[in-house]
Amino acid sequence: MHIKSGAVLLAAAAGQFVSAVPVQDSPRQRLLDGKGLPEKFWKDLKPANPYKPGFRDPYDGAHDSVGKKLDPLPYRNGLGASVLGPWNPERARQNPDLIRPPSTDSGDVANMRWSFVDSHVRIEEGGWTRQTTIREMGTSSQIAGVNMRLEKGVIRELHWHKEAEWAYVLEGEVRVTALDYEGGSFIDDVGKGDLWYFPSGVPHSLQGLSENGTEFLLIFDDGHFSEESTFLLTDWLKHTPKSVLAENFHVAPEIFDHIPQKEKYIFQGSQPGSIDEEKPTGKHFKQSKYQFTHKMLAQEPHQTSGGEVRITDSKNFLLSKTIAAAHVTIQPGALREMHWHPNADEWSFFLRGRARVTIFASSGTARTFNYGPGDVGIVPHNHGHFVENIGDEPIEMLEIFRADEFRDFSLFQWLGETPQRQVIDTLFSEDKEAGEVFLQKIQDAKKDEVRKFDNEDSEEEKSHDL
Repeated sequence: MHIKSGAVLLAAAAGQFVSAVPVQDSPRQRLLDGKGLPEKFWKDLKPANPYKPGFRDPYDGAHDSVGKKLDPLPYRNGLGASVLGPWNPERARQNPDLIRPPSTDSGDVANMRWSFVDSHVRIEEGGWTRQTTIREMGTSSQIAGVNMRLEKGVIRELHWHKEAEWAYVLEGEVRVTALDYEGGSFIDDVGKGDLWYFPSGVPHSLQGLSENGTEFLLIFDDGHFSEESTFLLTDWLKHTPKSVLAENFHVAPEIFDHIPQKEKYIFQGSQPGSIDEEKPTGKHFKQSKYQFTHKMLAQEPHQTSGGEVRITDSKNFLLSKTIAAAHVTIQPGALREMHWHPNADEWSFFLRGRARVTIFASSGTARTFNYGPGDVGIVPHNHGHFVENIGDEPIEMLEIFRADEFRDFSLFQWLGETPQRQVIDTLFSEDKEAGEVFLQKIQDAKKDEVRKFDNEDSEEEKSHDL
């Protein structure tokens, strides 16, 4: 248990221990004596409802209102009031830190959260698509995201984009085809956790393979992108005179009498054979020398004290010049450490788990948001932030950037590699004892991207924290 949240619970419910233990060994007396609390006190502690008028929490601890089925209300440390007007309790549970923000939140910060469930769904034969762009979320200016589903054999028709396309397979298997800038043909089958990347203008197609088809997240390197602005094969041919088509392909014009009169976009196709069976056999066929796909989840993860991280950018996925990404797992009780990204906005996609994120926007402004599966988060570049797991299952998320390389600065590492005198003068000039405890913790300056609270702290440090 986090010490700061434990202290709040203790203050709210310490009376339950008074009759159960000798007075000389009561929690209150142990704290007065400068001692830590035995583990049994934390295990027996019953949490108070954090959304009642009498609840006090000077440390702004997180609360899992979804997992614990709590009803957030705007009460905080003696302030606030109940709600008399219209109320959506389900939305309130999903956004507890908007309903009762931490006392550290301040000023105006633009909305940094959107859920794909709020996006319009375009339904087609055997599939659907929905998008999150700058139109849905005004802060999504650098990146647009599309969530797409294809049943078995269903084709996302041959097309290309002005923007580069990066994708992460959420479930199932999909066949991808492309033609590179030098006329080389590429065909590959990818599955869950795999990526593909098509540079601007590269023509390509997608088809669901597995028994239940596939679902994936598409990322485009411009927030103004729209799925409605795709260059589609059927759309182009429909708007080209048949005499020109005949001249271009050296056939009679009537060959095109029965081509589709409207775009096919997503449609049921025939079942594909193996890649070798499907590969063109013309005498001028050549295979692409470029690798358009990458197995992200097959990468060896970087293990941290509270989870693991996989980074994919142009260093290990050479073709991906405009999109860099990290796949991050945050265990319950762990924190994606306080950090910032200097080279691009972060476009986050949450695959599972429940998170609290506070974004520091400088000039005395900060805002806290909550995220769950299917949610999108934005953190503008150079804005300080963290991702805290507030639920009882791991968080799995993607951090995506319009950049060629993944870059971040760790607050922990920065302070550890800064002259200690400056750190003390800046933060602890009025509490040298606390400063010494702090310096001991940061002296090794090891970057730990996902950190877990150290439960092995000494009793002296615990009592100081309390």
